Amino acid sequence: MVALGVFLHALGGFAAGSFYIPFKRVRNWAWESYWLAGGVFSWIIAPWVVAFLVVPGLLSVLRQASASSIFWTYFFGVMWGVGGLTFGLSMRYLGMSLGYAIALGFCAAFGTIIPPIFKGEFGALLAQTSGLVTLAGIFICLIGIAICGWAGVSKEKEMSDEKKKETIKEFNFVKGLWVAIFAGVMSACMAYGIAAGKPIANLAFGEDSKSLWKNSPTFIFVLAGGFTTNFLWCVLLNIKNRTAKDYLNADKAPLLSNYFFSALAGITWYLQFMFYGMGETTMGKYGFSSWTIHMAFIIVFSNIWGLFFHEWKGSSRRTHQIIRLGIVVLIASTVVVGLGSYLKSQGR
Repeated sequence: MVALGVFLHALGGFAAGSFYIPFKRVRNWAWESYWLAGGVFSWIIAPWVVAFLVVPGLLSVLRQASASSIFWTYFFGVMWGVGGLTFGLSMRYLGMSLGYAIALGFCAAFGTIIPPIFKGEFGALLAQTSGLVTLAGIFICLIGIAICGWAGVSKEKEMSDEKKKETIKEFNFVKGLWVAIFAGVMSACMAYGIAAGKPIANLAFGEDSKSLWKNSPTFIFVLAGGFTTNFLWCVLLNIKNRTAKDYLNADKAPLLSNYFFSALAGITWYLQFMFYGMGETTMGKYGFSSWTIHMAFIIVFSNIWGLFFHEWKGSSRRTHQIIRLGIVVLIASTVVVGLGSYLKSQGR
C-alpha cells in the first residue's frame, strides 16, 4: 500500500507540476481572466462532480457535518486560496522552474514548522532527535531556496530583457521572489484544511476506512474557500484593468479554445489534490511523509517542464548548474524532513 501511495503522490506531483502548461495556449486574455476561468473548473466543478460520483449519499453527509468542521475547512481554504492566487503570479514572473522551486520550498518548510509553533510544541522539537532532524531538514530547505535565488540573480545578470522575455514574457525576479515566498507560506494552509475536514471525511466513509476517496467531501469546502479568494481578486482586476469583456469578446480572442485550455488547466490543478488525498489514505503509518513526498514530486516534474520549455535558455552553464544544485538540495530537504517525521512516529 505504501508503494501505491508513493505512486499516487507521483501522479499528484505530475498534475501540480503540469497544470500551468495549458494556460500557455490561451490567447489574448488577461491573466486574471484565464486564471478565474480555470478556477471555476478546479475549485467548484471538479470537486463537486468527483464527490457526487464517489461519496454515497453526499448531500446527506454534508447536512450532518458539524458547522465547526465546515467553517474551519473553508477558512483554511480561503487562506490557501491566497497562496494559490499568488502562486499563479509566481509562475507569471519567474516561470515554472524557478517559481515552483522557490514557492514550494517555502511551502514545504512552513507546512512542517507552523503546526508545532501553533500548538505550542516547538520547544519539544528541540528536545527530541526527531525534532532536531526535522529542523535540519527545514534549514537545508532554506539553503536550497537560497541557491535557487542565486540562480535567478545569475540569470537576471546574464540575459538581456529581450532574451528573458522570449521564454517568460513578464520575467521579473525581484517581484516574483516576493510573490513566491508569500505563496509558499500561505499554500501550506491546504494541509491544515484537509486536517480540519477529517470529521467530514470520517462521516462519509467511517473513521477506519481506507477508501482512496475519503478526502473527496473535504475538498468541496477547502477548494470553495480557495475559489472565494481568487474570485474576488480576479473580478477586482477585471474591473480595474477593464478586462471583463474577455469572457465574451469573440472578436478579440478564440473563446472556445481559451475556455477549453483554461478548463484543462483547472481540472489538472484539481487532480493534484485528488491524487494527494488518495495517496495520503494509502500510506498507513507513513502518512506523515505525504506532504514532503508531494512537494518533492512537484519540484521534480515542474523543473522537467521548465527544461523542456527552455526557460533557462541563453543563461550560462554555470547558472544551469546552480539551479540544478538548488533543486537537488530542495528534494534532499524533503527527504530529511520525512526522516524526522518517521523518527517522531517511532517516539524518538
